Amino acid sequence: MTIHVIKGNGEKVLFDREKLKQALESSGAGTDDQEKIAVQVEARIYDGIPTKKIYRMAFDLLKKESHKAAGRYRLKNAIMEMGPTGFPFEVFVGKIFETMGYEVETGVIVQGKCVQHEVDVIARKPGEMIMVECKFHMDSATKSGVQVPLYIHSRYLDVKAAWEKQYGKDISYRGGVVTNTRFSDDALQYAKCAGLVLISWDYPSETGLKYWVDKTGLQPVTSLISLTKKEKQVLLNKGIVLCSQLEENKAILQEMAITEIQIKKIINEAGNLMAH
Repeated sequence: MTIHVIKGNGEKVLFDREKLKQALESSGAGTDDQEKIAVQVEARIYDGIPTKKIYRMAFDLLKKESHKAAGRYRLKNAIMEMGPTGFPFEVFVGKIFETMGYEVETGVIVQGKCVQHEVDVIARKPGEMIMVECKFHMDSATKSGVQVPLYIHSRYLDVKAAWEKQYGKDISYRGGVVTNTRFSDDALQYAKCAGLVLISWDYPSETGLKYWVDKTGLQPVTSLISLTKKEKQVLLNKGIVLCSQLEENKAILQEMAITEIQIKKIINEAGNLMAH
């Protein structure tokens, strides 16, 4: 029987077993687990099932096999859970730029040529400065349309004019937008024409957000299975965004009335995720 699935954007496509296995592989699941889970999922799905439900089903099965792999598999949703405010995502993006060798500031008020701007991330290297706007969405189907790069580009040009006056014109200045979902086609087209840097979950195809998380090991605390949703939100509110921050902030976990046994479990899981 032919099975169609409904993607997050409402598009109806044929179920692709290989795509499911690829997602499982990227999480660290072995070949045997990929095949085992794909067979079980395929036996349960029905025509018109949302892809979100398929991946939740696969995650539940994967969780039984390996907490480490399951945490990586649900990374996209984990980033969604960094809301409702965009602040944790800004910190997260800033940390990614730090791993690229940039000196980073977040939440900075910058005086442009004409007006002041609140800039989410400023990344600096010798001879290079990047102004980055972060667009966080809690719905994976939400795309950043062309109005986003249009608006950011105008702000960037105002800031660039002030930077050139302050730091000189020999520096390479760039503006960019990072989103946890995707950009519309016209947004990508405009940014390419205007010279803006765009990073989304899977764009550019080889260096999107997922790539940088895999490369740097910067896992958000929301990836952890051993924390409840409420506990994750408490940590985010206290500025604990990354798994790497947990070891030095055990006191906060203790203040949350989490037992020492559970704290050890949380720290171990965080270490396993980062090791990948």
